[in-house]
Amino acid sequence: MARHLVMASRFLEDDPELAYRHAMAAQARGGRVGVVREAAGIAAYAAGHYDEALAELRAARRITGDSSYWPVMADCERGLGRPERALSMAGSAEVGRLDRAAQIEMRIVAAGARRDLGQHDAAVVTLQGPELQSAKRAPWTVRLWYAYADALLAAGRADEAEDWFGRVASLDDLGETDASDRLAEIQGVGFLDDWEGPAEPEPEPEPEPEPEPEDAGSLPETGQDRAEDVSEGDERAENDGPATEDVGASADLSEAAESSAVGTAPSESDDTPTGAGPSADLVEPSSGEPVVEESVRSGPVPLPQVVFTEPPPAEPQDDDRLF
Repeated sequence: MARHLVMASRFLEDDPELAYRHAMAAQARGGRVGVVREAAGIAAYAAGHYDEALAELRAARRITGDSSYWPVMADCERGLGRPERALSMAGSAEVGRLDRAAQIEMRIVAAGARRDLGQHDAAVVTLQGPELQSAKRAPWTVRLWYAYADALLAAGRADEAEDWFGRVASLDDLGETDASDRLAEIQGVGFLDDWEGPAEPEPEPEPEPEPEPEDAGSLPETGQDRAEDVSEGDERAENDGPATEDVGASADLSEAAESSAVGTAPSESDDTPTGAGPSADLVEPSSGEPVVEESVRSGPVPLPQVVFTEPPPAEPQDDDRLF
């Protein structure tokens, strides 16, 4: 039992739920001991189990006859949603038997009950008294001034609340309250601890790669392309028809001219070919290779006709005659 009480006291501020379990374990072993019931009630109150806290503190009061936890019991009534009962306890005769510190706590609880009922101005009046204006610092001074500043702020008196929060912040060296944060909140001042630093610039989106050009020869031929090819072929056929006829006519004229030229032109030797047309004149080269000279014609030009000739055999000299 003693070990559980020690552990409950150790974890009361850091881990109220664990302290509550240790206290209830001790209460299960020593339920008739007043200090055990007080420890169980305080641990339950810190953990938010107000119904069990109220029951344990009432049992401890019956066992010990001590009413020092009367303000805590009244605050349990507030936690259970019964502020009227808390106000009733604040006006009972038990308050007169409390010490000065417990009476200040009872006034703080009563002011909270007034605020629960929406009576904000009455809550401010409940906290006023000679202790509030005392220049001497007492154990309850920080809590009383903080409760008064909070009540002023709830009543819409922000300027006065700012003054009182400043007084509390100057006295609260141990950090029992969050008066500094509340003062900064009223003044609109932020803290560096809450600053997350400059926002990082958003990365620019990467440009999408341009699609590579596809080879036109590998593209599939569509119906429209085939239709265009057919139409181009028809146009080409229409354009080539008259040209073919002109070529045929020109060939007939060329054959007639060749026949007339063969009959009139004198031949130099028997080896001169008679089938050459007028479109090309043969010049006998010294090396034996033919040279083609093309004649200029009007109209379509036929392909040149190349005829290879052999040079005539040299006549033998008299000196070289064979016998």
